[in-house]
Amino acid sequence: MKFLDTIFFAILLIIGFGYFTVNVKKLIRNIKLGKEVNRNDNAASRWKNMAMIALGQSKMVKRPIAGFLHVIVYVGFVIINLELLEIIIDGLFGTHRVFAFMGNFYSFLIGSFEVLAVLVLVAVVIFWTRRNVIRLKRFISSDLNGSPKKDANIILYFEVVLMSLFLLMNASDFWLQQAGVSHYIQAGSFPISHFIAPVFNGMNETAVMMLERTFWWLHIIGILCFLNYLYFSKHLHILLAFPNTYYADLNPKGQFDNLESVTREVKLMMDPNVDPFAAQPVDENAVPSKFGASDVMDLNWVQLLNAYTCTECGRCTSACPANQTGKKLSPRKIMMDTRDRLEEVGRNIDKNKGIFVPDNISLLNDYISTEELWACTSCNACVEECPVNISPLSIIMDMRRYLVMEQSAAPQSLNAMMTNIENNGAPWQYNQMDRLNWKDEN
Repeated sequence: MKFLDTIFFAILLIIGFGYFTVNVKKLIRNIKLGKEVNRNDNAASRWKNMAMIALGQSKMVKRPIAGFLHVIVYVGFVIINLELLEIIIDGLFGTHRVFAFMGNFYSFLIGSFEVLAVLVLVAVVIFWTRRNVIRLKRFISSDLNGSPKKDANIILYFEVVLMSLFLLMNASDFWLQQAGVSHYIQAGSFPISHFIAPVFNGMNETAVMMLERTFWWLHIIGILCFLNYLYFSKHLHILLAFPNTYYADLNPKGQFDNLESVTREVKLMMDPNVDPFAAQPVDENAVPSKFGASDVMDLNWVQLLNAYTCTECGRCTSACPANQTGKKLSPRKIMMDTRDRLEEVGRNIDKNKGIFVPDNISLLNDYISTEELWACTSCNACVEECPVNISPLSIIMDMRRYLVMEQSAAPQSLNAMMTNIENNGAPWQYNQMDRLNWKDEN
């Protein structure tokens, strides 16, 4: 029987991790659809960013209540799943609590896991209440209607089930240890589950053994299901927060990248030694095929990584001054729309054997409207607030650049300003010779 259990367990692992690997490859392929951008400079600062923000959760705790609860869930999830290694070894080799030889340290680990499991359950209940009972404003926005709202709750239910199964598994194991049953050796410390163990009193040993095995199997199956659900969930940030913070833009906020071809033209215009009527050599490599971005393939790969990393927490939108004044813009929606369009493009590629077939759909207009783009004040509040260093602003600016440089579709007031700058050298509608007339006024 143990041999059959081992075979079944091995098959389960192969299916679970195999499907996860397929999704990871699809994820990497989709991100690589973006344009190349160099983010390998200043490695020391990048490692520091990743350590402080992704691992240390430094930006998350700026909102102390939600931040502290998230840290509990994050630490609990990471540490408790270290137990997954023991489960895998036990499942493959037919052992039971294979790390029990570590003695007191093992007892400390199991005891810590149980305390964290309870803290996670408490935090999850509070999170669920904030979303579904108190209904905080950033969790009831229209951009979360439908699947995003369901996804957030599904994750919370997943965590409740996994933590509960962990405690029930330990409680039944502890009961069997106390009963001196066969291979259930005295191992581990159970500060929480020993209070649950009395529910098994009155049952025979065989029944409790079956329950313990059931909890054990359901726990590992639940972990594998959760692992493979990540790709379809906002909780993909559990994995992507680390590369996302590492490859984040290190430039000061508010510093925008300039197109090399445009910079070259401006320098030529300002150079007094250049003949304005002479033909200038053109560097074909410096001239982009398209200015700005109208679809996900026009964005760079870091921006696409940003889209997959979005936690949908809504901190960006709640801090956005345009959104606060009733404008249509929601930085969270910008990231969700980018991810949804990227997924649509990925499905197109899968359907057509690795080749993207034009579908007459684009990120601009079909997902993100020009009204949203021009509502942005480019204040960087969304970038500052994001707990994993996502930049909705960079996508907004690239799409604006496309509207202006490819379609000449800027708002009338902006077109008037640019015309004034071109004609008068200033955004105001009066001649350069009249600039200093104000000094003569009484």
